[in-house]
Amino acid sequence: MSAAQADALSKRLGFSAPLAKAFLPVAQNVAKTFLQMDASQVEINPLGLTADGRFVAMDAKMALDDNAAFRHPEFAGWHDLAEENPLEVRAGKAGVNYVALDGTIGCLVNGAGLAMATMDLIKVHGGEPANFLDVGGGANTQQVTEAFRILLSDPKVKAVMVNIFGGIMKCDVIATAVVTAAKEVSFNIPLVVRLEGTNVEQGREILKSSGIALQAARDLTEAADLAVAAVKTR
Repeated sequence: MSAAQADALSKRLGFSAPLAKAFLPVAQNVAKTFLQMDASQVEINPLGLTADGRFVAMDAKMALDDNAAFRHPEFAGWHDLAEENPLEVRAGKAGVNYVALDGTIGCLVNGAGLAMATMDLIKVHGGEPANFLDVGGGANTQQVTEAFRILLSDPKVKAVMVNIFGGIMKCDVIATAVVTAAKEVSFNIPLVVRLEGTNVEQGREILKSSGIALQAARDLTEAADLAVAAVKTR
């Protein structure tokens, strides 16, 4: 932030000339910190003003971009896992993206956009998603198994909906992983699986012949409808 930009900000805030001069380093340092730390948020609230015309950061909040952590090894020392949801910490260690929500339908999806669409459609059909869980495009059996364990660790989950679009991740591979994981974890709640994409027919055949108690859906709408119905009957 240039001095001219900081001065323009001071004027918009209605500061007098002496206050604008005192505010200049505050504004510039906030901007500098934001950029140097790869932050997504730097907030001073409140910004105090002393009787002799000095600005004081009385409290502050920062949010740092995890994607830039490789440039900032010091981030690791600031990370307090006790402040985070234990299931989200567990998911991070497994290499999957998980955010806990308040609903009853656990979602296991590959791709963040598809996960968002899945949650939206569950709500359209009258249900509530219990989580955002993106296993990514290259998930292996171990990751899928751990993802199931994480889903089932949430006592609010009354059904699980798996929604996979096979692009990089082939449907037969994910179907095998789902079957292996379901057998290992021992499901006792309804499981709805929707597969589409590369090797989808092979994947559906693997699910059909697995002996696992699941409902296979042909499309996303049917999957959401089945998952919501399964929760309502429990």
